[in-house]
Parts: sequence; C-alpha cells; structure tokens
Amino acid sequence: MQDLKQLYNAVLEGNAKAAKTVTEQALAEGTDPQTLVTKYMIPAMDEVGRRFEANEYFVPELLIAARAMKTALQILAPLLAAKGVEPIARVAIGTVKGDLHDIGKNLVSAMLEGGGFEIIDLGVDVTPEKFLAAVNEKKANIVALSALLTTTMPMMKNTIESLKSAGVRQQVKVMIGGAPVTQKYADEIGADGYSDNASSAVTLARKLVAK
Repeated sequence: MQDLKQLYNAVLEGNAKAAKTVTEQALAEGTDPQTLVTKYMIPAMDEVGRRFEANEYFVPELLIAARAMKTALQILAPLLAAKGVEPIARVAIGTVKGDLHDIGKNLVSAMLEGGGFEIIDLGVDVTPEKFLAAVNEKKANIVALSALLTTTMPMMKNTIESLKSAGVRQQVKVMIGGAPVTQKYADEIGADGYSDNASSAVTLARKLVAK
C-alpha cells in the first residue's frame, strides 16, 4: 500500500517526479482523489506558505513546491471534475492593463491553486472588460489584481469601477497586490483585501470566501 505521506513530502520538498509517481500509484490502489488533495497536497502547500512567512523558504522553494503540486493536480483534476468536486472558489487573476509583469502574479496563482482554488489566469495587460467577462462568463468569485508599476495602479480602481457599473461588484470579492500596492490604497479604491506576498494571498482568499 502506498505511503501517502510521501505525497505530502514530495510537494513540500518540490519533488515533482515523486509527486507524480505517488499520485499514480495511490490512484491505482483505489485511493479517492479528493483525499489526496485535501489531506496531503493542500496541507503541504499550507506548510510551504508557513515556512515562507517564517523566512525558512524563499521564492525558489515556493516555485518548485507549486510545480510539484501542479504535476499531481494535472492527474487528479479530471477525476475530481468527473466526481463533481467543486473548488473552494474561482479566482480570476491578472496583471492590470498597461503592466506586463507576471512573476508575482504567477506565484500567487500557483499558491492559490495549491490551496484548493480554481484559477482563471487572464495573463498580463488585462483590461477591466476582461476581468468583468471572467465574472460573468466563468463565474469567478474572486478577482485578483496585480500591479508592479505605480503608473498602472489606477487601473485597479478602474477595474473595480467597471465591476460596479456592470452591477456585479456585490457578487465578487476583489483582492489586490504588487510591489507598490498598500493596504491604504486597497481601502481607498474599495478593494476587499490586500496581500503583500503569495502565501498570505491564500489566507486572504480563504477569509474573503468565508465571509
């Protein structure tokens, strides 16, 4: 019988090959795919986040842990969908219009996916209209806006205004982040939350959907 703790360790250590092998063996032995995600993979990513917050892990460790998680998730996602298992929430994430930086956005995407969220990655240079379409057409519950330039930060406000004008602001939570972004700015533009790193973004997203 496959030792499922090995899956937890594979994700925690960023060993994508081991994560794939353990996942395939566990499924072959009849293990419920949801058990693999909720009892081993999400807790492993939560521990990755804790270590990042404690300065025991840094960006490279986050990236390889997320890659290992993704490798296992690619095998499990179709099985979970077939069973009708719903994600915690759907997050439409993107770097706002005029901004082409994606490292931070990609890191947050990976950590959120590792935390049990479904990701709708809109990429970079994303217009307010594209965020709105993700809410209307793909039923996003959270809109996550990233900006690395002070000159593109106003697009965060524009996006929130666009959601208001379309009458959907009340049905989604908006979280923002990026190097120049602050909690003060989040309050000023009417965002629901602000995070200064990928790990705390997961905690924030969980709080927002729990409200």
